[in-house]
Amino acid sequence: MTAPNRQRRRRVDAQHNSERVLAAAIEVFTEHGLEATIPEVAARAGVGKATVYRSYPTKADLVRELALLHLDWFDELADAALDAARTDAYRALEVLLERIATRLAEDRLMVEVLSGVDGIEDERLDNQLEQLLALAHEQGRLRPDATAMDVQVLVAGVARALIELQIGDPAVWRRYARLALSALRPE
Repeated sequence: MTAPNRQRRRRVDAQHNSERVLAAAIEVFTEHGLEATIPEVAARAGVGKATVYRSYPTKADLVRELALLHLDWFDELADAALDAARTDAYRALEVLLERIATRLAEDRLMVEVLSGVDGIEDERLDNQLEQLLALAHEQGRLRPDATAMDVQVLVAGVARALIELQIGDPAVWRRYARLALSALRPE
């Protein structure tokens, strides 16, 4: 085997290992929370600890990568909501929040990861939410003083309360997301 072929094989193996590590990290952190360890992730991925540390020098680096994956999901969801908002921005916002609530009910890791990682901010997501609210304001479907911060506070409050109450039923989470959003309807 020539040197370039060996390098290409290593790169393919490294990519495959990275995907296995991320999949294992999602499973392990979902089961055990952020208290899970790198050795547990490595064992689940079927790789050595050194393989994990090569890609993610610290546990914080691995958690940060998981947070970025969740933000990618949020971005895709917000893009879909913006497309739907042209006809009914309030309904698009409601569907967005229902989908987020469903995911939060089923994926507590997302709550822990997104609240436990410093410096993770997604300006694109903030801009998408602002655009969605602007369309809802234009359509007269939201209170004129409703802001993106209002939506974030309401969703975070609902999430914290339902987690504290240990409620995992996605239907309940969706109901409370709709109730929270209804506070922003015009009077």
